[in-house]
Amino acid sequence: MESIALRILDPRLGRDWPLPHYGSADAAAMDLRACLEEPLELQPGETALVSAGFAMHIGNQGVAALLLPRSGLGHRGLVLGNLVGLIDADYQGPVKISLWNRSQSRQRIEVGERVAQMLLVPVLRPQWHVVEEFAPSQRGAGGFGSTGSH
Repeated sequence: MESIALRILDPRLGRDWPLPHYGSADAAAMDLRACLEEPLELQPGETALVSAGFAMHIGNQGVAALLLPRSGLGHRGLVLGNLVGLIDADYQGPVKISLWNRSQSRQRIEVGERVAQMLLVPVLRPQWHVVEEFAPSQRGAGGFGSTGSH
């Protein structure tokens, strides 16, 4: 993978906190931080749009970035407002994280806290091939959830 252009929007990023990075050698996604001026309190059911402190330009139509919740935060009820965020290859704006408190208790987000993760994924862009019928398969036209009924 070639490099991805990153523009720092919050000067604490890369100085006080690391740039988005992998937490371990085998981590699939990079941690993103809440670039806040002060801690944020989210009441049950409340959402907030939080800056990740940078803008990026992937610049390769074969790659996209997915924003995902962190497992531990998701377990306690802090997830992404859009569940999964998508950053297209041609987007060049600020990366923002939609946080949603789906729990029944108040959630506090600290300044610089790791609140999401970003996964870079390959993108396939196939051409449609219109057919009158499909070649037979084992599943065939089995309905939604049909593979779990056996």
